[in-house]
Amino acid sequence: MNPFSSGTRLRDMIRAIRACKTAAEERAVVRKECAAIRAAINENDQDYRHRNLAKLMFIHMLGYPTHFGQMECLKLIASPGFPEKRIGYLGLMLLLDERQEVLMLVTNSVKQDLNHTNQYIVGLALCALGNICSAEMARDLAPEVERLLQFRDPNIRKKAALCSIRIIKKVPDLAENFINPVAALLKEKHHGVLITGVQLCTDLCKVSPEALEYFRKKCTDGLVRTLRDLVNSPYAPEYDIAGITDPFLHIRLLKLLRVLGRGDADASDSMNDILAQVATKTESNKNAGNAILYECVETIMSIEDNGGLRVLAINILGRFLSNRDNNIRYVALNMLMRAITVDAQAVQRHRATILECVKDSDASIRKRALELVYLLVNESNVKPLTKELVDYLEVSDQDFKGDLTAKVCSIIEKFSPEKSWYIDQMLKVLTEAGNFVKDEVWHALVVVISNASDLHGYTVRALFRALQTTAEQESLVRVAVWCIGEYGDLLVSNAGMLNVEDPITVTESDAVDIVESAIKRHASDLTTKSMALIALLKLSSRFPSCSRRIKDIVVQHKGSLVLELQQRSLEFNSIIEKHQNIRSALVERMPVLDEATFGGRRASSLPNTVSTSSGTAVKLPNGVAKPSAAPLVDLLDLSDDVPAPSSSGGDFLQDLLGVNLPPATQSEGTNQTPKAGTDVLLDLLSIGSTPAQDNNLSTPDILSSGQDNKPIIASLDVLAAPSLTHTTSSTASNMMDLLDGLGPAPPKPAENGPAYPSIVAFESSSLRLTFNFSKQPGNPQTTMISGSFTNLSSNLFTDFVFQAAVPKFLQLHLDPASGNSLPASGNGTITQSLKVTNSQHGKKPLVMRLRIAYKVDGKDVLEEGQINNFPRDL
Repeated sequence: MNPFSSGTRLRDMIRAIRACKTAAEERAVVRKECAAIRAAINENDQDYRHRNLAKLMFIHMLGYPTHFGQMECLKLIASPGFPEKRIGYLGLMLLLDERQEVLMLVTNSVKQDLNHTNQYIVGLALCALGNICSAEMARDLAPEVERLLQFRDPNIRKKAALCSIRIIKKVPDLAENFINPVAALLKEKHHGVLITGVQLCTDLCKVSPEALEYFRKKCTDGLVRTLRDLVNSPYAPEYDIAGITDPFLHIRLLKLLRVLGRGDADASDSMNDILAQVATKTESNKNAGNAILYECVETIMSIEDNGGLRVLAINILGRFLSNRDNNIRYVALNMLMRAITVDAQAVQRHRATILECVKDSDASIRKRALELVYLLVNESNVKPLTKELVDYLEVSDQDFKGDLTAKVCSIIEKFSPEKSWYIDQMLKVLTEAGNFVKDEVWHALVVVISNASDLHGYTVRALFRALQTTAEQESLVRVAVWCIGEYGDLLVSNAGMLNVEDPITVTESDAVDIVESAIKRHASDLTTKSMALIALLKLSSRFPSCSRRIKDIVVQHKGSLVLELQQRSLEFNSIIEKHQNIRSALVERMPVLDEATFGGRRASSLPNTVSTSSGTAVKLPNGVAKPSAAPLVDLLDLSDDVPAPSSSGGDFLQDLLGVNLPPATQSEGTNQTPKAGTDVLLDLLSIGSTPAQDNNLSTPDILSSGQDNKPIIASLDVLAAPSLTHTTSSTASNMMDLLDGLGPAPPKPAENGPAYPSIVAFESSSLRLTFNFSKQPGNPQTTMISGSFTNLSSNLFTDFVFQAAVPKFLQLHLDPASGNSLPASGNGTITQSLKVTNSQHGKKPLVMRLRIAYKVDGKDVLEEGQINNFPRDL
């Protein structure tokens, strides 16, 4: 016989496939066998149909396509003999699923087999229906399955119950048809039928509230009796596992009682005694007993309140934590995390065991135990728990140290009873795991230190000692450098000594040495080196005797390849050498940083509201980017790639740019130009600031100076902006030579007469705007624009406000308008000066969108337009 004919036995085909040495050989064997099977199907070979389908199932399990044999399954199912039906149903379950349209053709055959006189054929049909039943088949065959729940043979009843579970999951509307038959199954003595009946009852309760109420009233007591009989039953060899009678039935009954008792006090009361009995009598030295105990604990935690039972359940979980099996300890930790919301005091009794789990060798148990410890912390136990965690931080694995550090820092910040303890613990964390501390954590520490004025000396001395011990932790170096720069004089003078600390002798040279070592560390990043340079600049004022040495250190970075360090070196050297009269004002001690403001910024990096310059709040809907809050951002070209709004009234123009925000209250054109961004800059330099202004600063504005390549003093030329000349002209003139004469030259008056033709930028039936242009000699990128508004109507315009927006490659500055009332019929004008800087001069022309708002007889009028007719050479 041909070894690949349709008459090949299944074992011969399997042997031939296993003998293949390569995937190509296997594909060749399967291809030949599939061809022979197709030929037999075409010839309608009935003798070997069952054998061909068996081979197709094996080929299907190897991953090859076998869809051409689906109809053979239906033909075998329609055969009268049991062997053919068995292969047919097996193929049906394996080769088809509920999404196949072919399945519709088998419904009638399954229905006939469900009514067959041979119980084994009935069992085949139920097995297949329970595996691949679709919603349509469920509706058609549910009456037959419901009838079979009362069949004489327990195996058929068991299979019918399993099939019913799939039916009610596919069609929940049919659940009510199974309520009464299931209630009868719960009284079964046969464990196989009983366990399937309990599972069917559980699923019915989940899909049908009516079924849940029915079983609560009618079946709770019977289920409790069944569980009691099972717990107290004598040895039964057919059901015994590790000395426990049918633990699978135990678990199913406990799960059903959990569903029935949740949210119902009466049902919970009726099962309290049996749950206590299960919890106390079940042995925990075997896995079967532990599984039952775990389900019992979960049931106790889910049903209505019973304090004594819950304490018993939590004590069982505490015993689980001492088990050598990692899986048991892990599920116990999971359950304790849920139990802590119910009875935290009972969980607290096992705190020592949970802490030991934090030190476990298994990574999953460590992480879960750490999360549980975090939930256990409160004001009364924060100190001992933090001590344990910080001590373990020293010996913990590197992989776990990041998670442990984050949790410890969060605990210290959330529950610290006093600032001195907070600072002590944070210094320990920084010393042991400073490289794992996130930026916002040490930022918060700096804020706390700045607010604890009585601890400044103690803190700077503690940091000095820590930095002498270890200089490998980046966050520790940053905080220490910042504190030495701010409070170096307290370090040298030993001011503010506490009783708990030993005196320390530090000279001015020692303080400078340790900051210099931070700069020279190979591992120090740009932020650390930048902060160290600032600290040296401050120490040059606090320690005049070391000023020359500090200057030499700063000058070393004059040729640095890192632009940030090079620029700081040049600027700081200039301050030390040439501007000693203003140095003390520049580097005076930082004002107290507002803890509340910093906490709010940490809680949400994108707040729901943004304060405008006019004092109103604009609520930001989801998906809308936060608008720029300061003109300095646009001046430094740090805004998003959208047109940069500007306004004489200082309000936001998001809606002008297509963002739907509620309109903010417009300020009049005569209001002073907003200077939020420049105020921040002045505060950073401690020039002309008041305490009220200083309190508006938050630590990220100061501490992130080196991270985003935004130098603190690199933007001093902003002081020469026209909008500030009327308020800070004298200060700006004194500061302009900080860059050794590299600052921008002061603007010169425009030459007489316009160099470019005037244009009508905007005209409507009631208003005309005319632009006149001029340029400064030697600065072709900047265009000075003088706008003139003329009222063409016979009505007076009041509350006149002009707003404009430009793309990102342009920078726009608006001076205050000459007035806010425009006389009728051209009897007067309002003038407005604009300055536009084109960074793409010669490549892109000027373009501007504008909005003009005013009132006519008390009614608001709004006019908008876009200006595209600027001269090309602007």
